Amino acid sequence: MTGYSVQERDVAVARDPDDTVSVSVTIDDSAGAEMLLQRVMRFGHGRSRPRTAEQRDEIGYVVSGSGTLYLDEEPHPLEADMGFYVRAGERYEIENEGDADLVVVSVTAPEPTGDVPETRKVTVRVADQPILPAGKDREFRFVINPDAGCKDVTQFVGIIPPGRAPTHYHLYDEVIYVLDGEGVLHIDGREDTPIRRGTCIYLPPPIQHCLENTGTRPLRVLGAFHPAGSASEAYEDTD
Repeated sequence: MTGYSVQERDVAVARDPDDTVSVSVTIDDSAGAEMLLQRVMRFGHGRSRPRTAEQRDEIGYVVSGSGTLYLDEEPHPLEADMGFYVRAGERYEIENEGDADLVVVSVTAPEPTGDVPETRKVTVRVADQPILPAGKDREFRFVINPDAGCKDVTQFVGIIPPGRAPTHYHLYDEVIYVLDGEGVLHIDGREDTPIRRGTCIYLPPPIQHCLENTGTRPLRVLGAFHPAGSASEAYEDTD
């Protein structure tokens, strides 16, 4: 596997005329991602039709806008910089009472095998999560992870200051969505790729990569990986 990146705006948009949501599939098996599926969903005014991921867990992140998630008819308020977790087979709807789109980055993964935690959190605010270190000057916050009852997937928001971190690799499948800032993706010795808000990235294990912040403000990224673990679990090439 070689990794993949694409700008959200360059991906085809699909919309059912009887629904309130438009969907762009940004990363799937055509990009080499066999475990994770990433989509950007834009919910317009009104209440969406019921949705379900069938035999896959779904974790979402509200990029902008606000509304209400109805999970089996139970309401859960949504706001920007909030993650939500829907288990395989559960049905949900999202209602947007405003005029601006409610933008969600959704990632689905195979339904966990074996026992899953009985308790879970449906929504998690990033601001309520502790800041954790991820190497020199970098930091992240968990959003949806096993602490929220999601057994096999970890969602996090990471902050990368101006500069370049060491090239490294992971032992998990990872998808990334750039929330803010600009930089360069260095991947497996290939041509460097500019990244900015809306860039979607797939990083299979154990591909060598690095995100460099070439701007003057922090580079803010949304990540999700499978299997679950720590976002700081990185390995540098010592050869």
